[in-house]
Amino acid sequence: MKFDMLSFFGVIIAFAALLGGNFLEGGAWQQLLNGPAALIVFGGTLGAAILQTPIISLKRALQLFVWIINPPNIDHKKYIKKMSNWAKITRQKGLLGLEGEMNREKDPYLKKALQLLIDEGSPQTLRKVLETDLLLAEQRDQDVVKFYSSMGGYAPTIGIIGAVMGLIYVMRNLAEPAELGAGIAIAFIATIYGVAVANLLLIPIANKLTLYIHQQSHLKELVIEGVIMWPMVKTLVLSN
Repeated sequence: MKFDMLSFFGVIIAFAALLGGNFLEGGAWQQLLNGPAALIVFGGTLGAAILQTPIISLKRALQLFVWIINPPNIDHKKYIKKMSNWAKITRQKGLLGLEGEMNREKDPYLKKALQLLIDEGSPQTLRKVLETDLLLAEQRDQDVVKFYSSMGGYAPTIGIIGAVMGLIYVMRNLAEPAELGAGIAIAFIATIYGVAVANLLLIPIANKLTLYIHQQSHLKELVIEGVIMWPMVKTLVLSN
């Protein structure tokens, strides 16, 4: 497991800056803790995002969340080395010599590319099938990322709802000064929770996942260009 320390330090720095600023203003971290405000913002944000997300996309969203701490392996050199080895095997044993490599391959996309290559599909067919798979996978994951980006949009708004609820509580207790503090705390802290969780966590998570999805797509494009060259080269050799 490759732990992404950069993401970990990013979260630490972001929230340390928030708490440090509060401390420099003379506040204590305990003043930022408020159960009702947290329930309104976090519960409301999560509920709204779940409401708009199909169950299949929700499951995939939880799978992609792991990428924040354990990013996918995007190793272009490794893939180039693999394809160079396949080309060498093809020259020595022909396309059927790749069956052993296909059976050992763990990457589903590479496995499918090898299967198509062994079946001796035309370069046009190989490109069409592999590019279709690439686009479908990219679109599926981009739709999943909307789960996090939408929460980043909902959180500040729900924070405002929490603030309004706190102000309503204040207005109902104007005659009782001792009760005003709880309402004011909900009003301001709910807004802080909504804006902070959106801009320090949810939107950065969505952006980082989008970056990984693009990197995976670029890697698959590399595979496509490498794989379709072999039938083309074979055709040229036979034609000469």
